[in-house]
Amino acid sequence: MIEKKKLVFEKTVLVGVISARQDEDQALEYLAELAFLAHTAGGEVIKQYTQKITLPNPKTFIGSGKLLEVQRFVEENEVSTVVFDDELTPAQQRNIEELLRCKILDRTGLILDIFAQRAQTSYARTQVELAQYEYLMPRLKGLWTHLERQKGGIGMRGPGETEIETDRRIVRDKIALLKKKLQIIDKQMSTQRGNRGALIRVALVGYTNVGKSTLMNAIAKSQVFAENKLFATLDTTVRKVVIGNLPFLLSDTVGFIRKLPTQLVESFKSTLDEVQEADLLLHVVDISHPNFEEHIDSVNLILSEINCQDKPTLMVFNKIDAYEPVVIEEDDLVTEKTSKHFTLKEWEQTWMARMNGKALFISATKKENLEHFRKQSYAAIRDIHVTRFPYNNFLYSEGLE
Repeated sequence: MIEKKKLVFEKTVLVGVISARQDEDQALEYLAELAFLAHTAGGEVIKQYTQKITLPNPKTFIGSGKLLEVQRFVEENEVSTVVFDDELTPAQQRNIEELLRCKILDRTGLILDIFAQRAQTSYARTQVELAQYEYLMPRLKGLWTHLERQKGGIGMRGPGETEIETDRRIVRDKIALLKKKLQIIDKQMSTQRGNRGALIRVALVGYTNVGKSTLMNAIAKSQVFAENKLFATLDTTVRKVVIGNLPFLLSDTVGFIRKLPTQLVESFKSTLDEVQEADLLLHVVDISHPNFEEHIDSVNLILSEINCQDKPTLMVFNKIDAYEPVVIEEDDLVTEKTSKHFTLKEWEQTWMARMNGKALFISATKKENLEHFRKQSYAAIRDIHVTRFPYNNFLYSEGLE
């Protein structure tokens, strides 16, 4: 029998900061998400560090005392990777590497690594490669210190150019080449979108790992890859779906995340074109996550950046089967009731009640309330259809049976 290879996880340490921009609860929440990112990338988180700082240290991001504490732990436990929750400058990353003598990543580098693992198609790989080169460009000095020497030898005397400058030029040329390649693919995809006819377009959007692909599989009866990991889906998948007598196109898009690297926003803009060209957005939310309202804000921020905040939207609160409110004991007279103690019924009476039926509560895995979801989706799509094609709206006057 052929033995299966055992997955080897890298020992990983996480570092976050508590500052004026994020309090302790937020810092711990971001670290929990960073731990999930590290696990997705193949890391085993064995320790987390936080430090209260007013401003990051320009040399080492965190204070020298805390960095020495991390150094001792790294040496004693043979840690191979240390990940910082915030983006490090090239100088900070270089200085920390010299002290800790292990691999140093920031949140951006970790997300790029996951994207590189997850990219399946040539298009996605090109997008990720472009983002990686743009991230790498200012960090070449730290990665290739041996290239600081001036070239020498016959025909190379005089001003010349250092090897590091040569490498920078090569990377710049590579970036230009990848951008041209993406432009060609973008034109091809734009033509494909134009050839889809006059069907209504619906896009699934939301935070990463909220169940968009699972929902697509449930309603489109497709086999889109879905997994309980961050960024399981990178490539946009489009399926034709018919609800009742009304056909439409459904797109599953890449998930969003807080502190999304600017390189990825830029290189994945063409993927987000599916969102920009959609007639209706299904904003999927993991209501079982304790900070799902922050996730909604993060997604809305990115939607506003790509000018999609005013599109018709249905809020789809998924994973109701996993939702568990924090229970307050009857004799507890100290704990103040907050939103974390709300039942689903109580949530429905909050701001969600003001959405005029545009907040839906489902479980894609358990297929709970999917029939109600279909009816509401049908109604929203029909409204768009009869406005755009009033001459044949009699075809859909009967509604969804």
